[in-house]
Formats: sequence, C-alpha cells, structure tokens
Amino acid sequence: MKQLNPEQALLLIIDVQAKLVPVMSDAKQLIGRLITLIKGMQLLHIPIIYTEQYPKGLGPTVPEILGLLKNKERFEKQSFSCCLNTDFNEALKQRQRPQILVAGIEAHVCVFQTCQDLLEAGYDVYLIADASASRRESDQNLAIRVLERSGINLRSTEMALFELLRTSRHEKFKEVSTIIK
Repeated sequence: MKQLNPEQALLLIIDVQAKLVPVMSDAKQLIGRLITLIKGMQLLHIPIIYTEQYPKGLGPTVPEILGLLKNKERFEKQSFSCCLNTDFNEALKQRQRPQILVAGIEAHVCVFQTCQDLLEAGYDVYLIADASASRRESDQNLAIRVLERSGINLRSTEMALFELLRTSRHEKFKEVSTIIK
C-alpha cells in the first residue's frame, strides 16, 4: 500500500448536492468532515475537483461545500461513475496526480462505481470513508467492504490529513490541527 504523497494526490468530491444531502445517514457529520477535508487539502495545496449528478434535478452542491470550492473545476454528469465523463477523465490525465482521494455521496452508487473505475484505470484510489455517505448505513458499510476487497485504500479524514503532513514539523501542521479540532 502506497503512502499518500502531497505531490501526487488529488481530492475528488462527488455529488454533495442539495436534494441528496438531507436524506443521507448522518448528513450533519458528513458535511462537517467534508469541510475539514477540503480545508485541509487547501492548506496543503492539493488540487480539488468536484462533480454534480444531474444538477437540474438534484440541485447544486450544498452552499457549505460550494463556498469552499470557488475556482475549483466542476463536472456535471448523468452517469453514476465520474469516469464515464470524457472531460473528467481528461482533467485527471492533465493533472498527472496518480493518487485520487474520493469522498462524497452516495457511497454505494456513484462513489463506489467511480472508485472501481479509477482503480481499473490505474490510479491509486483512497476512499475517505468518514467523508462519504449513503441513505442507509448498511449500504455504505457494504460498499466500503467491497471496495476494500477490490484494492481500494481506506482512510478517514484525519488519517489522510496527517499522512499527508507526515510530521509535526510540517509548516502546515498547526493550521491543519486547528481545523481538525
């Protein structure tokens, strides 16, 4: 298993949208973890991209998250896997970041299929499990188990951030520690 490397990592936020978030299991905790994750990645200068599944019907990305994603590239999609979007695939190739950290909703549908397709495409995939959700916790738990068996690396928000820092001597350690608390 490869350790996360700030020079190789990219964060993908999937479908954190207005009509989906309210029906997620523990939506408040999900949004809190996503905020922490995004702020931490920004402090570490890790590129972030995000997707919206059929925004006409499911609404835009929720304001708490969208406010943090200003100037970040957004991809609209209708397929469950982000990887079925040609522009998305091209953007990943252009960034030349082999480690893809994945968070968002729903864990057992769009997140699941995207993780599998990214792995198949040769990326090192890291599911940020506590920053992903489904309507039913049982669906989320099953998705995590199947993804892990498929070779997807599992991390929590804190695990990923501290792994990217590697040491308390890192220049951003105090700032990252502050947003985690």
